[in-house]
Amino acid sequence: MLYDERFITPMRQELTRVGFEELRTAVDVETKLGAATGTTLLVVNSMCGCAARNARPAVSDALQHTAKPDHLYTVFAGQDSEATGRARDYITGYQPSSPSMAMFKDGKLVFALERYQIEGRSAAEIAADLVNAFDTHCGATTTA
Repeated sequence: MLYDERFITPMRQELTRVGFEELRTAVDVETKLGAATGTTLLVVNSMCGCAARNARPAVSDALQHTAKPDHLYTVFAGQDSEATGRARDYITGYQPSSPSMAMFKDGKLVFALERYQIEGRSAAEIAADLVNAFDTHCGATTTA
């Protein structure tokens, strides 16, 4: 581990508080992503400033939307290296970056945001990208 876990724990909790399940080993990733049906949002969390200032708040804001993924998973780059490496194997066609976000539908990658699309943008702009992906791939739920 690169960082003292005492510093990382609050960063992990920003996502687990809003419903994300942490995947801390390659086996966790394989078990959850390998068998996922429906829609899944995977966040590659990190310690960098753009994760704190933009990425994690954007994810929290986007999850207030009506349409949202069925499953929420996260790995922490620089801490859970094995899990992060395995998760990145699922994000095909993109260079490894953190923070980053990927959405899968029935196990197929359908949307991704890389660090360069996060860094320097506001949380509101990133949340709007996520909401658009949710609307496109998750569908709105309605109440009768």
